[in-house]
Amino acid sequence: MRVLPDTSIWSAALRRGNDVVASYGGELLKLVNQGLVEIIGPIRQETLSGIRDRSKFEVVRDHLRTFPDLEIGTKEYEEAASFYNQCRTNGIQGSFTDFVICAVAVRYDLAIFTDDKDFLRYKTVLPIHLYAIR
Repeated sequence: MRVLPDTSIWSAALRRGNDVVASYGGELLKLVNQGLVEIIGPIRQETLSGIRDRSKFEVVRDHLRTFPDLEIGTKEYEEAASFYNQCRTNGIQGSFTDFVICAVAVRYDLAIFTDDKDFLRYKTVLPIHLYAIR
């Protein structure tokens, strides 16, 4: 199954450095080498946002440029709104970007690779798959 790494995974692999983060980077590299990694514009923007050092920004940007953005259209945004409403009805809060990620993952049949615990809550209501490090 192809994988959609969340912002937290890209940031861990490309921006930070410690032992816990290294496992994400290693797993991401393995998935990249297998041709299984996808990205969307909102994840690209979140990953690049907040990098103050211009040279570091350019390095991360250039790494991400090797991955074309999956297309996000009206149906995905409508589905994201529906997912938001379903979760709200069940007392689950989330960000608009998270629900776009969920909608795109469902549309393209992708597993979401994240360490964000919010996705575990979304999974109780939404038909999403989460990627587990093997």
